Amino acid sequence: MKRFHVHLHVEDLAQNIAFYTAMFKQEPTRTEDDYAKWMLQDPPLNFAISTRGDKPGVDHLGIQVDTAEELQALKAQATEADMALLDEGETSCCYARSDKYWITDPQGMAWEQFQTLDSIPVFSQRRADEAARSACCAPKAKVIPLAAAPSAKACC
Repeated sequence: MKRFHVHLHVEDLAQNIAFYTAMFKQEPTRTEDDYAKWMLQDPPLNFAISTRGDKPGVDHLGIQVDTAEELQALKAQATEADMALLDEGETSCCYARSDKYWITDPQGMAWEQFQTLDSIPVFSQRRADEAARSACCAPKAKVIPLAAAPSAKACC
């Protein structure tokens, strides 16, 4: 099964936990001093918030899979589409050990594609200064010149 993943940076964790708990009608499946996550079944969504990151808003998006085969299929699809990807392999962040890689969309939004392998007791097992720089260890988004981006239309 594939599950959509959204990670938001928030300023007030407690206030946001209360809001999203009410919105989802479900308590977080994991809560830490700087992080909370809901693993929703309807719709299938891995929704995470943290106080780590530069400013409030979307930190990154992603697709979480259950098996190594599903992850390999997504990676093959990205490779066939000639998407540049940053393959981290097995790594740790967001209180989890995962096998993952990153791609960046034309707007510069980081997309994480990953399989969670295990839960860990710390945000990241990377060096503290690396882990503190961003939420979930997302790579710096690549900036695409406006001239190279598709033209924007009004809305929706």
